[in-house]
Amino acid sequence: MPLSIFGFRALWSPYFFIFVVLIIAGYFYITVKNRHKYSESEPLKKSEAILFVIAMVLLYATKGSPVDLMAHIMFTFHMVQMAILYLVIPILVIMGIPNWVWRKIVGIRVIEPVFKFLTKPLIAIIMFNGLFSVYHIPLIMDAVKMNIFIHALYTVVLFIFAILQWWPLVNKLEGHHQLHGLKKLAYLIGDSVLLTPACGLIIFAPAAMYGTYTDGEMWMKAMELCVPGTLLTNLSISGPELFVNMKPLEDQQLGGVIMKIMQEIILGTMLIKIFFEWYKKEQEEGDKINEAALLEPRTQPAE
Repeated sequence: MPLSIFGFRALWSPYFFIFVVLIIAGYFYITVKNRHKYSESEPLKKSEAILFVIAMVLLYATKGSPVDLMAHIMFTFHMVQMAILYLVIPILVIMGIPNWVWRKIVGIRVIEPVFKFLTKPLIAIIMFNGLFSVYHIPLIMDAVKMNIFIHALYTVVLFIFAILQWWPLVNKLEGHHQLHGLKKLAYLIGDSVLLTPACGLIIFAPAAMYGTYTDGEMWMKAMELCVPGTLLTNLSISGPELFVNMKPLEDQQLGGVIMKIMQEIILGTMLIKIFFEWYKKEQEEGDKINEAALLEPRTQPAE
């Protein structure tokens, strides 16, 4: 059965599109048009603008395009959505927002102490992976997906903690937690290990665990998150099996595998980036040492 039966609004989320456009407009208004009103502001770098726009395009692609609708039909798409939303977009957002803007945001008296505490590497990595794992407990995930307000709240909270998790690894803000050298490597390994139990539970479960992908009534309730309820009542559909040929257990297993593979690709990319940064730093320090040695006056041999 084609997805077009759900209508344009469900497929392309026009209200969410407007929301994303407003975020982009606000970003350029603050960082370009209105920058002179903020002390210690700096010109927006082209690389920062590109990264932020890419982040917003990905945000719409994962939460506003047909991918979001498919994430309510297939668990595989749900995990793809989760991987992009929490493992890719937060990195781009951190790198895309200029340091002087971050300094203004996290420098707010109420936010600063909480932010510094939650971005301590050990706390940040445990909190995000803990919330992610708890979300995928069948009882909790089914309850969250059937309530639009709880689902929206959990999505926002998990996204915030995703930013907090990547902060020690990516941010360049002075006075904030920053990992260097082998600590970055240990952090990446720890992140991979902490997510493994949740993925393992999903992959090796003997049966499909989530009612919102197997039970027709629960699935219809979950579909109300992206499809107008009035439209659903007029459609003669009973469950996700009308749109996919894959068995629920196979879909669940594939979703878990894809999530783990995407995580390893992202962490591997970060590892390569860290290696090249380390190599560049070593080269620069070596050049400085050689330059200093050449500039030192040579001692004359005693006669």
